[in-house]
Amino acid sequence: MDGQVALVTGGASGIGRALCGALARRGTRVLVADINASGAEAVARELGARGPGSASSIGLDVADAAAVGEAVRSLHTDAGRLDLVFNNAGIAIGGPAEELTLAHWERTVDVNLRGVIHGVHAAYPLMLEQGFGHIVNTASVAGLLPFPFGTPYAMTKHAVVGLSLSLRAEAATRGVRVSVVCPGVIDTPILDGEGPPDLPSTSMKGLGREMLLRANGGRAYPPDQLAEDVLKGVDENRAVIVAPARARVAWIANRISPRVVERRTARELAWVRTRLGNG
Repeated sequence: MDGQVALVTGGASGIGRALCGALARRGTRVLVADINASGAEAVARELGARGPGSASSIGLDVADAAAVGEAVRSLHTDAGRLDLVFNNAGIAIGGPAEELTLAHWERTVDVNLRGVIHGVHAAYPLMLEQGFGHIVNTASVAGLLPFPFGTPYAMTKHAVVGLSLSLRAEAATRGVRVSVVCPGVIDTPILDGEGPPDLPSTSMKGLGREMLLRANGGRAYPPDQLAEDVLKGVDENRAVIVAPARARVAWIANRISPRVVERRTARELAWVRTRLGNG
């Protein structure tokens, strides 16, 4: 990826930060985009000092279509090309569905789904015009499996999978590639997220990390390793990039025998309800 140009949303932390680092190590010019502008700037400064790639930053709310469009067009104009767009920014809002307000659902859609749509809408025509490019959308293994107590999150991630696979088929003969990333449980700040501070808390507050780690055998996968897995999948032009191996096993099991996954999900559901006191 030496000499290539990439934009990564949600680049200030977690998977996005790890992707920026992996790209920079390959010699890529990276635009680190995040709603946390100071965090994005710090990441870009660190990567620029380390090299061999270069990095710059921008404060970006992916729910703002005009801002996303301007960021993509400006990078393309300045660099003269746009090789990679990682639509990675996302939020996790969890809780029993009956506790969620419409604002919980709408915020999840705004960031996790519309944020991806905005990135695709901005980048895809430019890539068609230049005749090359790769759009990489971050979904989740929750976009391939049931994810109770995270229904809004899972809903948007299923949608991102569908968007990506459909666009991939449409773009295949026109020089543009599309992949979707479906990570399992990754050791990022999203595990400890309490949800947006301006929205009501749910009874799941503080339980998310414990629930996910329990379902994953007590382990979370390092984001730097995931980033290398993702870039390998991009190199190989894989349609669906699922990592780590434990997530791939769950995905395959669900395709072969959904009832096995349903039974395991029911056990986890019962454990969570007991912790919530409504079991």
